[in-house]
Amino acid sequence: MTQRPALSTPGHLAEAMRAVEDVVSKLQRGLDEHDADIYNTGFAADVVWGGPFGATITGYDTLHDIHRKLMTRAAAGSSRYEIVTVSALGPDVALAQVRRTPLDPADEFAEMALYVLVRRAGRWWLAAGQNTPIEPGESATDHNHH
Repeated sequence: MTQRPALSTPGHLAEAMRAVEDVVSKLQRGLDEHDADIYNTGFAADVVWGGPFGATITGYDTLHDIHRKLMTRAAAGSSRYEIVTVSALGPDVALAQVRRTPLDPADEFAEMALYVLVRRAGRWWLAAGQNTPIEPGESATDHNHH
């Protein structure tokens, strides 16, 4: 039987958690203020982004233009971001699942995002994100099986 390695490194978890909290706080603030510049602050130049409906966007400039248009027309209503789980895959790589829940009960679009953060020259950057629509109204831990 194949021995499977555990890839997380608990010794780096606190740093990874702080990095994810920082990125998520900027996402939250950017969404609250409808400001794509704030929202995309931590995105790397070569970010790979998976949209909730299957689109793949590569590169900051393309993604920033999309987010700017969405923010201008406030396409995503008021929402709350919730960090579900964070794993440190090394001293400079973090993996996180983050749930976005609409605050308006009439807004039924919720999503779970998988983020990959990488540290370069002392700063953490969002290297990739994948958004997946989920059923609204469930707590993030309802499906959190380890």
